[in-house]
Amino acid sequence: MVSFTLITLLLLDFTGTLHRWLGWLARVQVMPAILAFNVVVLVILAIVTLLLGRIYCSVVCPLGIMQDIISRLRGKKAQRRFSYSREKRWLRYIVLAIYVVAVILGVGVITALLDPYGAYGRIAQNLLQPLYKWGNNALAAIAEHYESYAFYSTEVWIRSLPTFIVAAVTLVAVGVLAWRNGRTYCNTICPVGSLLGLLSRFAIFKVRINKSKCISCGSCARRCKASCIDSEHHQVDYSRCVVCGDCIDACSVGALTYCAATPSDEPAIERPIAVDENKRAFLVGGAVAISAAALAQARKKRDGGLAIIEDKKEPERETPILPPGALNARHFARHCTACQLCVAQCPNGVLRPSGDALTLMQPVMGFDHGYCRPECNRCGHVCPTGAIQLLTHDEKVSTRIGHAVTIRENCLPHVSRDDNGNPIQCGNCARHCPNGAIMMVEDEEVEGAMVPIVNAAKCIGCGACEYVCPARPLGGIYVEGHDTHQLA
Repeated sequence: MVSFTLITLLLLDFTGTLHRWLGWLARVQVMPAILAFNVVVLVILAIVTLLLGRIYCSVVCPLGIMQDIISRLRGKKAQRRFSYSREKRWLRYIVLAIYVVAVILGVGVITALLDPYGAYGRIAQNLLQPLYKWGNNALAAIAEHYESYAFYSTEVWIRSLPTFIVAAVTLVAVGVLAWRNGRTYCNTICPVGSLLGLLSRFAIFKVRINKSKCISCGSCARRCKASCIDSEHHQVDYSRCVVCGDCIDACSVGALTYCAATPSDEPAIERPIAVDENKRAFLVGGAVAISAAALAQARKKRDGGLAIIEDKKEPERETPILPPGALNARHFARHCTACQLCVAQCPNGVLRPSGDALTLMQPVMGFDHGYCRPECNRCGHVCPTGAIQLLTHDEKVSTRIGHAVTIRENCLPHVSRDDNGNPIQCGNCARHCPNGAIMMVEDEEVEGAMVPIVNAAKCIGCGACEYVCPARPLGGIYVEGHDTHQLA
């Protein structure tokens, strides 16, 4: 519960303050460590699994712990509802093989959908973070009333409807399986569970059954949420056991122990059936089951309380804009698990999940809520897989992730007039360009109108021009992405 709470707070945090203390929790997850080629973490995880079994799934993996929480919510009487079932080996290893091929080929959609850490990250960012932000905004309003600014309000909005739907469907599907059958998802679909299951067969410490003590009552099997204990034949499927210890608590005769060697055949010692004093009620999981139907709360923006400001439409980009440090589209697709950690922690509202079929749920950039500030490199700090490399300030301001494109037909000086019939003078894009890549020149078609031109050699694609452009609904300037990032 400590691990689950901390990693959830890491995924909910939008200030970036928790990452310096909790960022390691994202890097010790199995798939981020594999994609980042973090040999140290992988070796430690392998040693821990060979020593203790699949304890990672019960202590570190947030999606696995979430399933335990949901399973516990059914109540104490329902804890003895499980039964032994044979391993669906063909399904487990077919899914694992598909996942391995997808990782090798860089098919980001498949890797993102199947990675358990990424799946929980999407649930936290899309379904829980809005609730977290609304709570923060309520505290900010209360603090402001007392002339305190300990909290500040932040905007709550759906960054990507397809990703929101995928997160909701994942929560419902995994939640239903956990509610009915415990760890079914972990032991039939999850590729990390299948991978660790191969190692845990050879673990030194295991849950072992003393046949001389066992009375074949089946209590352990009815408490095993992994459905891996065959009490009739005194066998445990160690590839599916997640070392939760529930079976040991359930045994009334002490026939089960977690040890390094098979218990000796001692005479059975009768003892009264113990009352489970440790209730372990996972109340924190109540937040996971809250519906997010009210997320899209429409708020009309007004200019001075009078005129309604029309929202700007996202331009149709031929090439998506990848975060600075992504290097190129191929590298990014091969390493990103779409965990949404960078999206959750982007302070400028620039990153949002992609809705494109080939890069579904992986972060791309948009500039309707802000622009990529030259001094910010938080996405590179928080990325656990190396999909976004950490750039220094000098590297950030000289890396071309895209280039600005002008649309003269939408530019205000070209199409709008003031009360005297003269062209409106704007120049927002030129004034706010941090690299000085935009100049205002006289329009060839409209006398007196000054329109922007872009120096492509200086433009880095930060999106400041697109963000500040006042033209609605389509801006007079937008950023087109680059497949491969270059130094300006």
